Amino acid sequence: MGLRSGNGSPAALEVRARDAEIARLAVPALGALVAEPAFLLADSAIVGRLGTLPLAGLGVAGAVLATAVSLFVFLAYGTTAGVARRLGAGDARGALAAGVDGVWLALGLGVVTAVVVHAAAGPVVDALGVSAAARPYAVTYLRVSLWGLPAMLVVLAATGLLRGLQDTRTPLVVAASGAALNVALNLLLVHGAGWGIAGSAAGTAATQVLMAVALAAVVARGVRRTGAPVRPHPLGVLRSARAGVPLLVRTLTLRVALLLTTYVAAAQGDSGLAAHQVAMTVWTTTALALDALAIAAQALVGRDLGAGDVAGVRATVRRTSQWGVAVGVVLGALVAATSWPVAGLFAPQAQVRGDLAAALVVLGVCLPVAGWVFVLDGVLIGAGDGRYLARAGVLTLAAYVPAAVLVLLLAPPGRAGLVWLWASFAGAYSLARLVTLVHRERSGAWVVTGTG
Repeated sequence: MGLRSGNGSPAALEVRARDAEIARLAVPALGALVAEPAFLLADSAIVGRLGTLPLAGLGVAGAVLATAVSLFVFLAYGTTAGVARRLGAGDARGALAAGVDGVWLALGLGVVTAVVVHAAAGPVVDALGVSAAARPYAVTYLRVSLWGLPAMLVVLAATGLLRGLQDTRTPLVVAASGAALNVALNLLLVHGAGWGIAGSAAGTAATQVLMAVALAAVVARGVRRTGAPVRPHPLGVLRSARAGVPLLVRTLTLRVALLLTTYVAAAQGDSGLAAHQVAMTVWTTTALALDALAIAAQALVGRDLGAGDVAGVRATVRRTSQWGVAVGVVLGALVAATSWPVAGLFAPQAQVRGDLAAALVVLGVCLPVAGWVFVLDGVLIGAGDGRYLARAGVLTLAAYVPAAVLVLLLAPPGRAGLVWLWASFAGAYSLARLVTLVHRERSGAWVVTGTG
């Protein structure tokens, strides 16, 4: 997959124009993605000064919130696809209307989820094995922060709407501003007002609400400009919900694979589990760059399919795939080459450092495949091919489970087991996903033009 072409030929000019479009969407999307983890990092740094127990409680409550938001990520992806198609078809009013329906769906789901989780906050944190001493902090943070959950989901849907409108810059500005505001509010409420961990949760919830208001104001301007309806359309909301179900199934299969991987890592002993957690953090960090390319693919593919531009769709698929593999190669080489110093930075103990370095080398080798997987996943999401992605997710999970179980049963615990686990997760599982995605992409069955 070469990235070079002749300098002045029409083909080269077309490639450069396509690259510019991809970069215009992917670079701001990457910035917004990077800003998201800053919320929990800031909360952790500020709450950490209160002591070990509040920090442990934050870790448990933060895991609950992160899981909830990750499960509802379809609100962004599904909205992007629907809005982009209508925009490509020249129906700006319909694009805004579809996006507004997605925002209303997000608000409804957020309110229901917040009420349910608030009522079950105690059992929820207990299920994650929180200690009796840290439990009150976890419950407090979770219950207070849930006031911001509807806003978090509105931010997801509004971000998806703007991506569909080919605007990733506005979500970046809002996300970066929100991250800065979150730090200020947390410092003020936690240490200034003396609210403790409740202040951290309140600051984060307030920030999410303000972010949702800011994005809603941007959407409202588009609504007024196009004359799109502000009120939810029942059929439109139902359509958004139906489109989201397959993407929810897809996300659930990914979460199950991650949980299974962590379970097998725990059998490698404390050293192996510690190394695995850092390796997973590195994996998640590198995934941000790849996910930014996938977001660009979603927006461009949806737009071009709506416009009936099949040639443009094919060009986007080809070029984003090339960039996905290329970025994967660069990131993989960087991770593998720096595996030992990075391991030393995160793990001063010799055993953990050696385990982590070995896992990072395997991770680095597998990143080019992951780059291709992320992009093709984004292509099919942008095409609205959620049903296939759900079926493929179930199939690839079914293929991964035996591999993970074999590592658990046959691999010797310790470094060898960890290496085999990462070879199974980052290697075999990614390859299984790639096979299903390439098969679908080559079939052309997803290339359905028009508004879908």
